[in-house]
Amino acid sequence: MVVELICVGTELLLGNIVNTNAAFLSEQCAALGLSNYYQTVVGDNEERLKGVMKTAMERSDIVILSGGLGPTKDDLTKETAAALLGKKLKLHEPSKKKIQDFFEKRNITPTENNWKQAMAPEGAIVVENENGTAPGFIIEEGEKALILLPGPPNELLPMFEKSIKPYLKEKEPGIILSQTIKICGLGESYVETMIQDMIEKQENPTIAPYAKTGEVHLRATARAKSEKEAKKLLKPMTKELKSRIGGYIYTTEENVTLEMAVIDLLKNNRLTLTIAESCTGGMIVSRLINVQGASDVVREGLVTYSNKAKRKYLGVKKGTLAKKGAVSEETAKEMAKGGVFFTKSDVCIATTGIAGPGGGSEEKPVGLVYIGCNVCGKITVKKYQFGGGREKIRQSATAAALTLLRQCVLEHYSKVTFGKEKKEK
Repeated sequence: MVVELICVGTELLLGNIVNTNAAFLSEQCAALGLSNYYQTVVGDNEERLKGVMKTAMERSDIVILSGGLGPTKDDLTKETAAALLGKKLKLHEPSKKKIQDFFEKRNITPTENNWKQAMAPEGAIVVENENGTAPGFIIEEGEKALILLPGPPNELLPMFEKSIKPYLKEKEPGIILSQTIKICGLGESYVETMIQDMIEKQENPTIAPYAKTGEVHLRATARAKSEKEAKKLLKPMTKELKSRIGGYIYTTEENVTLEMAVIDLLKNNRLTLTIAESCTGGMIVSRLINVQGASDVVREGLVTYSNKAKRKYLGVKKGTLAKKGAVSEETAKEMAKGGVFFTKSDVCIATTGIAGPGGGSEEKPVGLVYIGCNVCGKITVKKYQFGGGREKIRQSATAAALTLLRQCVLEHYSKVTFGKEKKEK
């Protein structure tokens, strides 16, 4: 069954509001096994809205619209849908009573246009809005259905979960189930070559790579009649991916982030951590302390941006800074060594680099970063060359630091070995 999404609102076209409704509805419809081939954003214009509605109804089984159900003149969704389908608008008394109660509780006198929201297309299923005054509507037209939802996400999301999802489940009994495999330490193109044969042979389940900053996510998706059957289809594919990619996979759970995996790894090995940052300027510690339970692991976070700070707090030698420079393998090594020594932690991750846009040279260009990791006295330093602007370089360095930290701890405690990294600019 094919579903189509139409998001209504000139503010969406102008970029004044981020269209989070489309992302939510897309994900929900995919999980229900519905095929979604088209999505449209249209402004508050009756003629254009009617045109996209008509086209959507011709090519899709279910059309879901969000927005345009408010009380003002530019809220045209319900009126346009009724006109397109040749249906009259009639007063829906329960909705009128709900609107009246809403204003009375707040000691506000409603204006005449508020009652516009109590009008319903004849024959429509009225969907109660427990978080606002605009009800939703399901208008069935033969084998097809037009579903109208309010625009505010705090109204749309609960209405969809409570009323629309059960309705759609009856329409499409099958489901789509996805399994996310998250990878760090390998580039997207290299991961794709590792699984190219699986991609070429895919039918059900399917697999697709997605690049993130410093990570690659693989999404394996199965279509089946039940969740149990879908899981059964996904299991051998996930097993094969683990066999091929190994320790570079840090989780197969959708809600687990790289920083969460790192915190869990340190906790499981009863390790304390110090973060010594220069070019990343606190980004690493910020990501880590967003994780619940990080206080059990993180001992100190130091932003040693200047040479003076590197010497004072981390014991970087004056001679090293003078001869090799702040951005060097030697400085990163001494930062990682000093972080453990001065804070009495078990592990230290340290970064030093040139984030730009200025400060680079032919010998040391913008984007050059050295990351040092000290795990119980064993120090590893790696050199990176990142591209992009200042913010992107810092984000890439942060992701690389978390990846290196994870790999060094795994190599030290779990005897997991990682091959030569495949770098991508």
